[in-house]
Amino acid sequence: MPLPWTSPALTLYSAAPAPSTPLGPFTDSAVAWATWVTLMGFVGLVALALLAAVPAAARSAPGAVPAVTARLARAALVTGVLAVPAVLTGLARGAAGDSGYDYAAAWNSLYDGSNDGRLSGIEVSCSLLGAVLVAPLARRSVAASGRARRRLLGAGLAAGAVALGSTRFPDAMPVGDWGRTVFSTLMWLLHLIGGGVWLGGLAGLLLLAAPGAVREALPEDARGAFWSGTIRRFSVCAMASVAAITLSGLFLYWEHVDGPGQLLSTMYGRVLGVKILIFGALLLLGVFNQFWLHPRIEALRAAGDQRPLRTLLLRRFPLVVAVEVVCGLLLLFVAPFLHGSARNQAYQARVAEHSATAVPAKRLPRLAPKQADASTWVYGTLETLAVVGLMGAGYRYSGRLARRRATAAAPAVGPLRAPDLTEA
Repeated sequence: MPLPWTSPALTLYSAAPAPSTPLGPFTDSAVAWATWVTLMGFVGLVALALLAAVPAAARSAPGAVPAVTARLARAALVTGVLAVPAVLTGLARGAAGDSGYDYAAAWNSLYDGSNDGRLSGIEVSCSLLGAVLVAPLARRSVAASGRARRRLLGAGLAAGAVALGSTRFPDAMPVGDWGRTVFSTLMWLLHLIGGGVWLGGLAGLLLLAAPGAVREALPEDARGAFWSGTIRRFSVCAMASVAAITLSGLFLYWEHVDGPGQLLSTMYGRVLGVKILIFGALLLLGVFNQFWLHPRIEALRAAGDQRPLRTLLLRRFPLVVAVEVVCGLLLLFVAPFLHGSARNQAYQARVAEHSATAVPAKRLPRLAPKQADASTWVYGTLETLAVVGLMGAGYRYSGRLARRRATAAAPAVGPLRAPDLTEA
């Protein structure tokens, strides 16, 4: 019996193994994790000092300002200095490939005339500059000077933000599509700086709760006011950071994922799904802090609860914050495993399935970047308004909840006014 004839064109639809998408070497992800932790930690610690902890201390207990500033500045100094070897290790790993680390090549690549060299040089230089700027504040005598303190913290934060942002600055001049490149870079900056302010700030709060800073510098009756102001101010920074992360994350999702199905069918989507789950856990812990723990602490204080602040705050709040910090570290560890795009991985898998022979992954075609239309901008605007409105409403409601519980718990012997947290 003769074999059935098959058109040569149909051989393109013969099944071939789909291209594998490995996660990448664990060592590479660990090196990238160290870079993100140090750069983002520096930004968050300095932002906490500049925007929340030091202003709260200056308002409630000026005598504690040097101790609070010095503790956060010392931690920022350490992270800023450690960012330099972390960045160089990543460059050395890339220069040597799988054969180890070539630190000489990494050092020579800084400012070597290429765009990559300039960006790497800016990253290292601004990390060092930020550490140098905050270093004087590690001494309490310098931290006591208000004008010098604000200038050094502001300049250090700017240097750290540039170092962090340089990791996502475009490494080549855009050809034709300037608007998309600028917008994409802006979204990455919001994502990274928002994450740094939020996660680094949480680590800073944990440092302040440890013995040696607030507890020794403030009397018992002043600690409650300091923590109320600090937490409330940091809540503003955290909610703004969450809004920035959410909005930029939605853009990156639109750019790299074509529908929820790719969260399960592609390696990029599965890693992104894990990242989203960890981010959701962080949000739930933040909601617990914002709407349950903080108002209860205010109510206990208003009721005249005389138990030590260590019992009311240092056994509840730091535990939740510590879990948040661990989740943040896990989030930063998962992020380097995101390679490529779910859109391209799904497309290349379909191409491989309809190819007669196995095609190397490097030779598979890639989809063109998505193009935004009018509906994209409409949906993006609505998402922005919804996220900003939700964060603002949540902040106002949590403040009202704290005041209401504090008023209800106040003793009847006298009109004890609860701290006006919205004034922070």
